Amino acid sequence: MASRLGYRCRSSARALRALALAVLACAAGAALHAQSTDYRIGPQDVLSIKVFETPDLDADDVRVSTEGKITLPNAGAITLAGLTEAQAGLEVERVLEQCCVNRATVTVRVKQFRYKPISVIGAVGRPGPVDSSGRLTLLDALTAAGGVGGQHGDVVYIIRHGDNGLSDQLTVRLDDLLVRGEQRMNVPIYPGDLINVPADVEVTVFTLGEVQHPGAVSFKSSDRMTLLTAIARAGGLTDRASYKMIIRREGAGSLVEEVPVDYKAVLAGKVPDPTLKEGDVVVVKESFF
Repeated sequence: MASRLGYRCRSSARALRALALAVLACAAGAALHAQSTDYRIGPQDVLSIKVFETPDLDADDVRVSTEGKITLPNAGAITLAGLTEAQAGLEVERVLEQCCVNRATVTVRVKQFRYKPISVIGAVGRPGPVDSSGRLTLLDALTAAGGVGGQHGDVVYIIRHGDNGLSDQLTVRLDDLLVRGEQRMNVPIYPGDLINVPADVEVTVFTLGEVQHPGAVSFKSSDRMTLLTAIARAGGLTDRASYKMIIRREGAGSLVEEVPVDYKAVLAGKVPDPTLKEGDVVVVKESFF
């Protein structure tokens, strides 16, 4: 009896987990669908129009004119610019029912987005606008732009502008997308998105004074440049080095700022390891004790 009860409990738990996963999947799908249908049709977009009751009225590869209109046989010109796919379907239904059929159930789908092209900039083979033919993913957009270049950094930024004027930025690590092949990182790309693949350029800071190898220290822009890292790359401190150091950097105008640092406190973890900037100079003075 107890074993049967335990089996029923485990079965119920599995069923609940399955139901929860199904609900989450539906919610995620609904969110993506809502995002994809927010787009408003514009000039030069290419549409696919299906009429459920009368397939003879279906129209594929219908381009929106520069005036924002399409032309259908027997229906004439229909203005669709500024409408979502759902709104455009209702408008085509209204016109068809006035001129051609008693009843029409119409779906409108954007096949090619021309009104708001996708832009890809930075370390890619062919920077510039990318025509969105159908629904694109991040990999699709990067491939259309010639792939990432040899000097690309660790991340790609997707900047999305809403109709309300606000912008969102999504960060994707390229190793997760290209090396590990994580599908969740292959995010949908929508008309008007800007994809930025920053180049991994070389930046330089300087170490002077009581370090083993004074001079320039080079980093990649994707590296985390800190005081401890710069001193380590300069060979470490000499036996005469003081723990009281200074970071010199350019301030506003031609002023030079001097930031005092207690190296011993940084090593002990009592204060954060200072982040360095391009052109910073770390001065390690000699100790007199």
